[in-house]
Amino acid sequence: MVSFARSRVRTGGLAVRFTTDRALLRSFLEQDRLFAAYALCDLDDQEFSRTRWGVAYDGLTPRALVLEYAGLAPQPLFAMGEPDGIEVVLRDLVRPRVAYLAMRHEALPAVERVYRVDPGPEMIRMAVDRVTFRPHPGLAARLVPGEIADLNHLYDLGFTSWLPSAAIAEGVYYGVRVRGHLVAAAGTHVISREARLAVVGNVLTHRDFRGRGFARITTSAVTQELLRSCDEVVLNVRADNAPAVAAYQALGYREHCRFAERLVHRRGSSLDGMMAPIRRLFPARKEP
Repeated sequence: MVSFARSRVRTGGLAVRFTTDRALLRSFLEQDRLFAAYALCDLDDQEFSRTRWGVAYDGLTPRALVLEYAGLAPQPLFAMGEPDGIEVVLRDLVRPRVAYLAMRHEALPAVERVYRVDPGPEMIRMAVDRVTFRPHPGLAARLVPGEIADLNHLYDLGFTSWLPSAAIAEGVYYGVRVRGHLVAAAGTHVISREARLAVVGNVLTHRDFRGRGFARITTSAVTQELLRSCDEVVLNVRADNAPAVAAYQALGYREHCRFAERLVHRRGSSLDGMMAPIRRLFPARKEP
């Protein structure tokens, strides 16, 4: 059932409220399931308790939603729908001081009325299915939880950002070893058995072994494994990373959309006020 707690109505007729109605959320997100892949995966039982969903309604019709994922600041946010609805949800309901927000470019002006948005590169959402997938030859081995220390060493993660062994146990990770050392790996951010979707991520090759096709080999192995149970697999890549885009295209990934993924700071917060004089002295460098 839709939760009507903390419902507010603004001029213009939009009402905003939190909801835990997964059927409603799934129906809205399925309008663009590839862009909303992370959010759809978060509807599964394993992730749903870590989420909070604010929705803008025109009468009984949802017009926009914002997903807030629990965690240390800056926590991830995802916004989808009509820009004015996104603005109202962010202004009146979902109100983190700082967050990492993924949104379509057309929502940026609305978001900027509530948050100061840091500059950042354009992102591409790419997707592949069983029809378009082209596996890449090469030997990669599926990683097991006992190899988590090697994976964290490859990612150069310290103790404050240490991947748990559950990341391997609950996800799909493949790696390439050279003389016993893990030098490349690819894995998953999230998998939904119900939505039959998965998100590939954590693709990295050690700098001393780049240019040998290891990233393509590991990504291919992860994708092939995921497509046994998922209808589509998606990933994100920076639009200015031409070699990575080409590598994913060679595997059959195609561009679905471009979007913004930015660090945002709530306007008028005490932190934003303290940082304003510093930003005037040291303005952010613009993208060329």
